[in-house]
Amino acid sequence: MKKSIFKIFNIVAFSLVTLTLTNCGSKEPEIIIPGGESEVIENLSVGIMNGNLDEDYTLDAGTAYSLNGSFTIDSGAKLTIPAGTKIQALNGGTEVFIAVLQGGKIDIQGTVSSPVIMASASGNPGDWGGLTICGNATTTAGVGAEAEVGGFIYGGTDDADDSGSINYLVIKGTGAQISLESQYNGVSFYAVGSGTSISNVAVINGSDDGVEFFGGTVSVSNLYLENNEDDSIDWTEGWNGTVNTAYISHTKSGFSTVFEGDKDNGNPKFNNITAISTVGGTALQFKKESGGTITGLSLSGYDVDLDMKDGGATSNVVLSDGYTPVALSSEDAMTASGDYFYTLNTTVVPTVTVSDFDWVPTELSFESSSLQGAVTTDVTLDASVSYSLNSSYIVQSGATLTIPAGTKITARDGGTGVYIAVLQGGKIDIQGTEDNPVVISSASGNPGDWGGLTICGNATTTAGVNAEAEVGGFIYGGTNDADNSGSVKYLVIRGTGAQINSESQYNGVSFYAVGSGTTIENISVIDGADDGVEFFGGTVSAENLYLENNEDDSVDWTEGWNGTITNTYISHTVAGFSTAFEGDKDNKNPKFVNLTAISTVDGTALQFKKTSGATITNIWLEGYAKNIDMKDDGPLANVMIDGSAATTTAEYKTGTKVDVSAWTWRNAGL
Repeated sequence: MKKSIFKIFNIVAFSLVTLTLTNCGSKEPEIIIPGGESEVIENLSVGIMNGNLDEDYTLDAGTAYSLNGSFTIDSGAKLTIPAGTKIQALNGGTEVFIAVLQGGKIDIQGTVSSPVIMASASGNPGDWGGLTICGNATTTAGVGAEAEVGGFIYGGTDDADDSGSINYLVIKGTGAQISLESQYNGVSFYAVGSGTSISNVAVINGSDDGVEFFGGTVSVSNLYLENNEDDSIDWTEGWNGTVNTAYISHTKSGFSTVFEGDKDNGNPKFNNITAISTVGGTALQFKKESGGTITGLSLSGYDVDLDMKDGGATSNVVLSDGYTPVALSSEDAMTASGDYFYTLNTTVVPTVTVSDFDWVPTELSFESSSLQGAVTTDVTLDASVSYSLNSSYIVQSGATLTIPAGTKITARDGGTGVYIAVLQGGKIDIQGTEDNPVVISSASGNPGDWGGLTICGNATTTAGVNAEAEVGGFIYGGTNDADNSGSVKYLVIRGTGAQINSESQYNGVSFYAVGSGTTIENISVIDGADDGVEFFGGTVSAENLYLENNEDDSVDWTEGWNGTITNTYISHTVAGFSTAFEGDKDNKNPKFVNLTAISTVDGTALQFKKTSGATITNIWLEGYAKNIDMKDDGPLANVMIDGSAATTTAEYKTGTKVDVSAWTWRNAGL
């Protein structure tokens, strides 16, 4: 990666703010700093695509871009995307898309050796919304029509309208669901005019259409469409452009069609179309009175070659190679809704082959190193890559995220929107070593920059089965105290604790009902705005914790956690923290072996709320104004220290300090 660290510049207080409203349709309010650049330009400069672009801008092919929300190109603006640019879309469904509004332009300058790639991290269907272009050409929907996606405005009277140019573009994982009737497509062309140049476009794994034309006159050449779950090519509202050369592949059952034409027949043209299915299905479907002229057609493996969905005339479909529609057997030929099914009695002779599209990558790897979205299958990071955590990165049930020794991850200063979470049934395997710890930190390492690491398990908690976490609304808690959420070894975390609300914040590492089958060893949490580590029930144990200047509690537990921590070293040199320990609610008697906590700024060492308690062996407390605080007057006998009930008068300097001089890994940085 050429630029490995993303951060969003903090917007400082300023005396004048300009708010601009627009629409393709409308746009979000835009923040302008007097004498400076708009927030969207500031974001682009550090690799974040979000907001409304109202001026010409050229991306940097050497920058790894993260599409974190909606990105619109306003009227009068042009976005240029050079060859080789990679844009990784957040797995954010309908909230994540790129749209070119009426009067705006996009110029995608990919080449055969360096295509432009837009994809979600996993490339799964429906991860994001895709690319939408709105133009001023004619459509039967009329002038100033409103699109089913985004409420964008499209349609005019200029059939030669120019919305820019696209060459060598690969799109993957689109088709986010809007409603029962509407979804985004890979590329949507809304009344796009013939002045727009579109060639060499690949759309892979879309949950709706590969490309769809809503009126307009634009033509397209060289389409590669693979496993789009609805229609590969869809058109409506009188589109009358041309598609020259397309290769369409279906290897997953349940798709809709190769072609779907609907409504008025503008007689679009299709030249050199090869479509291959290994799973049957329907090839060409025409609704209402739609049709087209098709030359050089090759169909292979479809159950139905031609479906006149509403009983429209087959003469609307001109098959120039002499294909003759032959009705299927009488019991299948006509359905109750009036559909007519046909096969085509011409020998299949492919006119286009997959080798014609050798520029389409077989694996869409992002050397951008952006980590975001869902981890749905096993993923192993590469320690030689400097990763950027730009948003949430969530390990789903059944998947494992492996992070090798020496891996460094820079978390964007994005507050609660940036975190790593492991859901119930998922696993994380952090394989740091003493010489090569794993480091996850914001660039500045300031408290509250990002959210931290959250792990959710199936062990018991007094919150019950399938409780809802205060962070992320994650589900946790079950009946398996031996549950295994993976392994974390030699991990350094800095700058966590982003504020959720007045009552809740993320921690450095949060353990939600994590079971004893999980291994936790050698963790350093430094400069967190909330707790260093917090346990919400569960049975997990830990060894060798280094906790420095966390602003709330260094170790916090609640909901009946009953694991053991061996070797804990806590340092406070910044005033205003809460406590070294905070135990809350039911006492399941967690154990601490070898505890050292040292403050140079007074404060409270160990606090126990409600009836909580613990058993502590070999303790050293130094520099605190109060060593023991029974916050709600719980019994001191619940806190056993070196074999005796705790007292509020003891100094607790009788033990042996935990020696961290050999823990050289604890202060590792990015």
